[in-house]
Amino acid sequence: MAVKKNTTQIGLGVITDVDRYLFGQGTHYEIYDKMGAHPMTLNGKAGIYFAVWAPHAEAVSVVGDFNGWDSEASPMEVLDTSGIYEAFVPGLGTNELYKFAITTQSGKVLLKADPYAQYAEYRPGTASITADISSFGWTDDAWMAKRLESNPRESAMSIYEVHIGSWKKKAREEHEGFYTYKEAAQELADYVKDMGYTHVELMGIAEHPYDGSWGYQVTGYYAPTSRYGTPEEFMYFVNYLHKKGIGILLDWVPAHFPKDAHGLADFDGQPLYEYADPRKGEHPDWGTNVFDYSKHEVSNFLIANALYWVDKFHVDGLRVDAVASMLYLDYGRQDGQWIPNEYGGNQNLEAIEFFRHLNSIMGSRGHGAMVIAEESTAWPLVTHDPKIGGLGFTFKWNMGWMHDFLEYMKLDPYFRKFNHNKMTFGLSYFNSENFILVLSHDEVVHLKCSMLNKMPGEFEEKFANLKAGYTFMMGHPGKKLLFMGQDFGQLHEWDEKVALDWYLTEEPLHGDLKNYVRDLLHIYQKYPALYESDDDWDGFQWINANDNERSIFSFVRYAKNHKKSLMFIGNFTPVPRPDYRVGVPKRGNYTLLLDNEHGMYTSAEKAPVLKAVKQECDGQPYSIALPLSAYGTAILRFS
Repeated sequence: MAVKKNTTQIGLGVITDVDRYLFGQGTHYEIYDKMGAHPMTLNGKAGIYFAVWAPHAEAVSVVGDFNGWDSEASPMEVLDTSGIYEAFVPGLGTNELYKFAITTQSGKVLLKADPYAQYAEYRPGTASITADISSFGWTDDAWMAKRLESNPRESAMSIYEVHIGSWKKKAREEHEGFYTYKEAAQELADYVKDMGYTHVELMGIAEHPYDGSWGYQVTGYYAPTSRYGTPEEFMYFVNYLHKKGIGILLDWVPAHFPKDAHGLADFDGQPLYEYADPRKGEHPDWGTNVFDYSKHEVSNFLIANALYWVDKFHVDGLRVDAVASMLYLDYGRQDGQWIPNEYGGNQNLEAIEFFRHLNSIMGSRGHGAMVIAEESTAWPLVTHDPKIGGLGFTFKWNMGWMHDFLEYMKLDPYFRKFNHNKMTFGLSYFNSENFILVLSHDEVVHLKCSMLNKMPGEFEEKFANLKAGYTFMMGHPGKKLLFMGQDFGQLHEWDEKVALDWYLTEEPLHGDLKNYVRDLLHIYQKYPALYESDDDWDGFQWINANDNERSIFSFVRYAKNHKKSLMFIGNFTPVPRPDYRVGVPKRGNYTLLLDNEHGMYTSAEKAPVLKAVKQECDGQPYSIALPLSAYGTAILRFS
């Protein structure tokens, strides 16, 4: 396209006084429809409308291949005192590279990617790309209608955490063998459906320059990463999984952003999206910048972004990364490296208000989407209503349970009897929040070993340990999350550069573990006792929480109607217990649904039925005899 000078049309009223007012108040929840780059027809001419917020700039222009990257060719005009610059380039279409050329007060020209861009250049390129995401034909109406009617806190939710770039690889050089969104959709849906997961949680979807950040250092908050395709292809991915009955959660990172020259850092020559004082505006541990939640335009950028993924891409929820780093002013900082709040405390009052605003507006939209906190401290009322002092999240990752569970599971079985409380402690606070039990990617990197190799014992014992652990996890109150590869016993730590070792699923022990986890997940989905009352003592009963000498745990999960209740029993030592007897709460028959040696009993098989006898055991009036093998597990159904 020939380079032309001054091809822009100015002051066309796309961004109105009301738009500017709402943006300045932090309440323009569809600001993404105005900011960024949008195809439209103005004064009878088709082209692209551009808008960017750069209040400290001396001048701004839009540059790209279409004007030879000439910062004088397509100047933008500032709209009053809003700091918003706009321009219209007639004749420009989609799939064009562009950036904003920002002249700072010192006269330096910065080339910045569009913060609101809907598409970005494939790395290592850093330009934004003009796009039109308005024409995709969604066919997931049934899913979306069902979502509106459901209560996620009383529904089954077993999450498969996935990094698309390393889940599987194609044997091709192009784009390093990454699956495209379209290619991943079918295979991932088939696997997830077969295994019995209800949701997929995707790592690293918003555009990011560095693979090794796993998507947690974002430069394009509104752009699905081009590593796997176009925005429309990501829409296809979501639509396809919805039609297969699978929910989609995205990792979302409002805590910090990287200092890449084309990104948000010092966007208009000064701190804009970040706090100006480095004691608030930088994370020493991560070398990143912290969003300035006190600026209405910054909080608007983030809250609108959360709504954007839900509204435009139909995602079912956001898992908010590093919430603790936002809540605490001294997070990762030494004395002298942080500033107390106005009351002298270490709480970031602006971040607290941000979360309450975010979660209140997400809830008020009535779209049924979730917001999930990765919060690693004992901050109170994370999943409680802001009206009573809570933060308003739908769920909170239970990091305390994860830590205790893994510390116990890594122990030599002999020492488990001295650490019995690590498995029972989580049941002392399970109803304080709405929890998700997580064994995420963070637990299988940085020399922490794969889940299988955390387990003690010889090779076969590692699988037996993992079966026992997963059984306990599935029965424990709280929704569930497993990272990819953990369900079949991936041997090496996760590495974002290589695919999982899928050939292992053909090996007997790995295949058996995969089938066992599949059985657990299908039982979980089938029985409301395992998900209806995750935060209620009425849904849980210990049978024996104190059998530390034998390292055996037994408990019951109840549905709201107390029908089809499930008893869980787990032996966490290699010592078989052929004479084991367990107390039960009532008379009647107890049907064995699953054990560690057989797996799940299908409808075509005759499942063993044990009849309770009136013989006191474990403080219960009735009991059953149930021989336990080494690392033996059992799930029994009764009514």
